[in-house]
Amino acid sequence: MVRPDNLEVYVSATTTMTPEVPPTPEPAIDPQLASEQLPNHKVRVKKLHQRSCNLKDEKNKICGGHLKRWFYTADRIEQACGDAEKAWGPDREVYRCEYCKTLYLPNPDENKKNVAGVGMTSIFGLTVPPKEEKK
Repeated sequence: MVRPDNLEVYVSATTTMTPEVPPTPEPAIDPQLASEQLPNHKVRVKKLHQRSCNLKDEKNKICGGHLKRWFYTADRIEQACGDAEKAWGPDREVYRCEYCKTLYLPNPDENKKNVAGVGMTSIFGLTVPPKEEKK
């Protein structure tokens, strides 16, 4: 087709045009989700040396709340719900985010020296070597 101003216009008769709305991507499966989920709580497994929550919200921002040891048998709100104690018994080691209240189970590969974990080794060489045992 030739227009009066000598510009050629090409018209495509194929139906392979791009759709107006792109297909929605499938939600990514969270590798940290624990296999044992509770009805009223989101349960995840901590990464090695993890101390803060890494759950992302709708805006793709990380929560960043500190993970604190949670004694669910002493929590009044959890006593009313009772999910954790029914599923895990009275003395399971569980951590909870201080902001989003997501529950974290301990990493099976982590050393059990203290509640907060051993932390990461310093890359600056400031880590104090452990004391030698006296004989």
